[in-house]
Amino acid sequence: MKVLLVEDNALTRYTIKSLVEKLGHEVVAEAENGEEAVKCFREFKPDVVFLDLILPGKSGVEILEELRAVDPAARVVVITAVEQEEIDKRLSDKGVSAILRKPFSFEDFKTLMKSLA
Repeated sequence: MKVLLVEDNALTRYTIKSLVEKLGHEVVAEAENGEEAVKCFREFKPDVVFLDLILPGKSGVEILEELRAVDPAARVVVITAVEQEEIDKRLSDKGVSAILRKPFSFEDFKTLMKSLA
């Protein structure tokens, strides 16, 4: 799978990229904010987007809406430490493929990637 990582924290981005590659997939682009995310999404057409919920500038929810406007079938996994039913419902209503809670284990990540394949 081709993956786009949208995460402002360099260490978290590195960790997720390492896990993606360890599982035999490819990170085709990385973005630190919403503007970069949409640009990379259009350019690289990834199979899945890993999207942090809290980013500088636009929120993950706003970016999700923009990605959906480009491709309504986009597969987006939201990564967040925030655990609130209201946010989960909003994300679900907007069509996220999954929500990955920080901190997560390698096994959690591996299971998620298998479900996306």
